[in-house]
Amino acid sequence: MTENIKILMIDDHPMIIEGYQNTLLFTKKDEQELKIDIANNCDEAITYMNKSVQNKIPYDVLFVDISLPPSADGVMSSGEDLAEYARKVLPEAKIIILTMFNESFRIHNIIKTIDPEGFLIKSDLTSSELASAFQAVLYNPPFYSGTVNNHIRKVITSDIFVDDKNRKILHLLSQGVKTKNLASHLDISLSAIEKRKKHLRDIFEVYDGQDETLLNEARKKGFV
Repeated sequence: MTENIKILMIDDHPMIIEGYQNTLLFTKKDEQELKIDIANNCDEAITYMNKSVQNKIPYDVLFVDISLPPSADGVMSSGEDLAEYARKVLPEAKIIILTMFNESFRIHNIIKTIDPEGFLIKSDLTSSELASAFQAVLYNPPFYSGTVNNHIRKVITSDIFVDDKNRKILHLLSQGVKTKNLASHLDISLSAIEKRKKHLRDIFEVYDGQDETLLNEARKKGFV
C-alpha cells in the first residue's frame, strides 16, 4: 500500500535543498510517495503551512533551517520562530531542525523550546545520515546527529545544574558581550548579573575573576 508523505523543506540555499530532495527521493522506500514543497524564507514557509491547514492536507514532516532571513513583518526572525509556529498550527507534523550552529546554548535552547523529532548539525551531515534521519523520524523518533548527542551526553553526565538565565550569561560572554552590557540583554539588574556570575564562578570552581577562565571551564563541561 502506498504511503503518501507530505514534506515542507525550508532553507534559503536552493543548492542545499536540491541535495536534500535528491537524497530523500533516491533513498525512499518503494511504498513511499513523497510530495515535497520548498520554501526559501519565513514568509513562503508560513504561506505553505497555513494553506496546508486550510486545505486539510497538513504536512507530515518539516525540514527547518535555523538561519533564515526574518519575515517581512519582522514577527519571525529565524527558523526557531518558524518551528515554534509549526508546533501550534501543525501539531502532528514531525520537525527536523538543520543548522550550522553547534554551540551548546543554541542546541540546549532548541531542544527545550521546540523538542524536534530530528536535529541535525549541517557539519555532521552526509546523504546516508539524512536518509536515516528521515526514516527514523517517521517511525521511531527522535534522531539526533553526533554533535547534538555529545552535547546531551555531556550535560547529563555533568552533575552541574545551570539555569537558563545563567546559560544565557555564559553564551553572551562567549559572544564577547561585556558584563556592563549584559543587563540590556537579560532584563535583570547589573547587581543581579554580578551575583549570578559569582554563583557561576563557584559552580565551575573559578577563583581568578577572569571571564575567559570561567568560559573555558564551562566549555569543558559542555555549557558553552
